[in-house]
Amino acid sequence: MKVLIVACGSYASQGYGCPGEWKCLKAANDKEGEFAGYADNVQVVGFLECECNGRQLIANIGCVKKNVDFDAVHFSTCMVKSWPSCPYMDVDELAQKIEEKFGVKVVKGTHNYG
Repeated sequence: MKVLIVACGSYASQGYGCPGEWKCLKAANDKEGEFAGYADNVQVVGFLECECNGRQLIANIGCVKKNVDFDAVHFSTCMVKSWPSCPYMDVDELAQKIEEKFGVKVVKGTHNYG
């Protein structure tokens, strides 16, 4: 299973309880958290950060898709469970747009680490 991980850039880069990608990458590598249900090994093919106001995210995912095939997009745990939530977009609506545009599954979450 080839996956692209998308994290909240503001949350990750500011260190609000998320030191960046290590938790997401560990969960993918160890098939824990939201990666546990995959029968195949998980290969992370990219890690993007959604930068406020999210305007470039769809285009950036498209750039990855042109160059590297992937089966699913995982929104990082910090992207889907942070509080306060993103003031610029609704995570469910964003997931639907990505699924429609790229024909891939979007999973909300990566890890269950604190």
